[in-house]
Amino acid sequence: MNTIFENSLTFLRILPRAALILTLLAAPVLAVPMVRGDIGQTIEAPSLKKKGVGFVLLVSLKRA
Repeated sequence: MNTIFENSLTFLRILPRAALILTLLAAPVLAVPMVRGDIGQTIEAPSLKKKGVGFVLLVSLKRA
């Protein structure tokens, strides 16, 4: 009877620490669906205008 009491007391001492660690590990996983739920608020950088200077520079360097 005494060992059962000691085991349950040890378990009850470890339980809050285990719950805290489990909460800290699960928080990012549970936060992902909330962040992805709002698709309309995506901020994108403006697209750069394409200029053909790189190709001209490459061809002129090959000729030299």
